[in-house]
Amino acid sequence: MSLQVEKLEKNMAKLTIEVPAEEFEKAIETAYQKNKGKINVQGFRKGKAPRKMIEKMYGASIFYEEAANEIIPTAYENALGECEDLEIVSQPDIEVTQIESGKNFIFTAEVALKPEVTLGDYKGIEVEKADVTVTDEEVDAEINKERENSARVITVEDRAVADGDIANIDFEGFVDGEAFEGGKGESYELTIGSHTFIDTFEEQLVGKNIGDEVEVNVTFPEEYHAPDLAGKPAVFKVKINGIQAKELPELDDDFAQDVSEFDTMAEYKEDVKKKLEEKKKTEADNAKEEAVVAKIVENATMEIPDAMLDTQVRQMVNDFAQRLQMQGLSFEQYMQFTGATPEQLLEQMRPQAKERIESRLVLEAVVKAENIEATEEEFKEEMEKMAKMYQMEADKLIESIGENEKKNIMADLAVTKAAKFVVDAAVEK
Repeated sequence: MSLQVEKLEKNMAKLTIEVPAEEFEKAIETAYQKNKGKINVQGFRKGKAPRKMIEKMYGASIFYEEAANEIIPTAYENALGECEDLEIVSQPDIEVTQIESGKNFIFTAEVALKPEVTLGDYKGIEVEKADVTVTDEEVDAEINKERENSARVITVEDRAVADGDIANIDFEGFVDGEAFEGGKGESYELTIGSHTFIDTFEEQLVGKNIGDEVEVNVTFPEEYHAPDLAGKPAVFKVKINGIQAKELPELDDDFAQDVSEFDTMAEYKEDVKKKLEEKKKTEADNAKEEAVVAKIVENATMEIPDAMLDTQVRQMVNDFAQRLQMQGLSFEQYMQFTGATPEQLLEQMRPQAKERIESRLVLEAVVKAENIEATEEEFKEEMEKMAKMYQMEADKLIESIGENEKKNIMADLAVTKAAKFVVDAAVEK
């Protein structure tokens, strides 16, 4: 195999990879052996037709595509091993430039290279000082959330629907007098005031009694995910089947004992305040780091290749799809429920992907500028955290990790230290 590397504009490179004719011939033969049983040639039993006969009947290129698919991954990996000085940060864009029996197989792989970063100011970055004070109103609001969660649901029979009630309803929606898909439901439990349904649907049920049949008039929003309904007026025929209400517990010592480890309301309240302060402090620290890094990105210069950005976006979409799957929802179902397309999701994630790449690149540049390194002790501490998460022994986890994985983890730890370095060096005003 031979390799030529051509540097292109905008941090791109083209690898021209040439595979000897003998290897391509072996790949063609492999493709023939794999597929000969599927090909019919008159006068021969299935799987017994000679390769030359098949190529004469169906064309010399019949096995080329599969042979190319056999060769390209291995040849590309071998090429990467020969150009370790290149930091490739995208999936390759492959193009076959020569494919013919008896000749060398040649293809190109266009890839993005990690861009150089020129740092501007990264020490003494000025940021706004965050207010982490917790007010009595915020404490009361947090306690009221717990109060809502502890509420008892009771059946109501002697009054009409009120705000905050759970109304059990049957409904069917009509646009221009025609029922539309997805607009019908039975025994649906709707919390009045939750704004689960569009427009003023819920408000129009207030004051209605069990057994009432109501016509609810609403208008679908202009940006509604179903284009055939967007912006259109609709009529829902609704029947009230039942009403339930939440009965909130008293805010006393008994409540504190039920929802916490404390005996009195005063102790519980103090604990809620402490936790809110810790939460605000964490949020403020995260916001400060984001602001500092964003300013460093603004002060730096770099040129991110589109292919690098495309690769990051696809990775983020794949991660998102995996999280959906863990929640029991397929990516296709999510697309259907939201009315979005994969292309729209890719475009939505693009700004976040760019921000993620820029942040990583400038912090890696700080690592280099400040000679920041992760220690073996820090690596072991990280492994212990991971082992605890995966319920493994730290020593066994370390044994299972290869050199490349360890190198990546050490790099991540160094970047984390760089983030702390620039945050500690920042000035609050």
